[in-house]
Parts: sequence; structure tokens; C-alpha cells
Amino acid sequence: MEKFSKIKSIPAYLPIVNIDTDMIIPKQFLKTIKRTGLGKSLFFEMRYNDSGQPINEFILNQEPYNQSQILIADKNFGCGSSREHAPWALLDFGIRVVIAPSFADIFFNNCFKNGILPIVLPQEKVKELSEIANQKKEIEVDLEDQKIHKGDNQPIDFDVDAFRKECLINGYDDIALTLNKSSKIESFIDKFKTKTPWLF
Repeated sequence: MEKFSKIKSIPAYLPIVNIDTDMIIPKQFLKTIKRTGLGKSLFFEMRYNDSGQPINEFILNQEPYNQSQILIADKNFGCGSSREHAPWALLDFGIRVVIAPSFADIFFNNCFKNGILPIVLPQEKVKELSEIANQKKEIEVDLEDQKIHKGDNQPIDFDVDAFRKECLINGYDDIALTLNKSSKIESFIDKFKTKTPWLF
């Protein structure tokens, strides 16, 4: 997993409540088990018309938001089915941070497991950041200091679980966390072989 430190970007604002995982990545794109290639289908039914042509009015089809690494959303983002393809699609598009007043629990957890930082902020702070997005100004998300810098002397603080923060900063996914304990695992196996040689 790519290490996370600071992300500086013009954020894209998507003011829709209850965006579910089927809206993020529709069911017809769930056949793949690869984590790449899904970015082009992110928000497919909102980004493209029936002929497959981009809808110019959709925020992620517009400059400079089509290069955004930060998505600002509304309440209950990521609700619906527990498809891990949803964070895969966001990440493949280039989104590394999602800011919203609330998230669905499973989606929230899946973000951390795939290198995306979901940030929960009060509604008024989300509104403040959305106005910056509409002005096409950059913000910077500093995970180490847990602050969002927005071009003034009043950064916005955010909370993040210490263990999840460590995983993002070091690029640890579940496999990497297991490999970090490989010496302990091998030591246990050796002891187990000695105690139960008839099993090996």
C-alpha cells in the first residue's frame, strides 16, 4: 500500500446525501478482482450518459476536479452493500482522502485497508471546505499532525485512530501487518513442530 503523509489538492465537492457503493461503482464492474482499472468507472451512472459519453456537468468530469485527490461528500457516504471495489475505484481514480460528516461503517473500514483516509468532520466544517472547493483553491491534509490546512492560520483538526494512522503512514495493509510478524510466526511453528512432531 502506498505510504500516506500529506495530500495537497483542489478538492472536489459532491453534495449528495447517502451516496451508496452502487453509485460509487455499479454492480456490472464487480467481476474483476484486480484493484486497478476501476477508476474510469467511478460514479459511472453519474459521469456518463446512455451513450457512454462524459456528462460535462458532473464535477469529476470538469477541470481541475478531474485531478482531485480529495473528495468532499455529504452524510452517510459509502452506505449500501459492503463492496470493497468502492474504495478500489476511488483510489484508482486518484482519490486519497474523503471528507464527510458521516460514513457507513464497512466502507469507512475498507478505506483504511486500501490506503484512503476517511475524515469525519462537523457539517459546518464540511461546508467551509466545500466553499474552498467551489473556489478551486487547494487544501492540504496532513495526517501526521492531523490537520487540514486551507490557506489561513486556522487549520481544521481531525481525529483518526492511532493504529490506522500508523498503517496509513507506513503503507501497511493486512498482508504487510502479517509479514511484520513473520519471525514470531516462524518461532511459533518451530516450537509447535517440536511439541507435535507427528503432525509434520
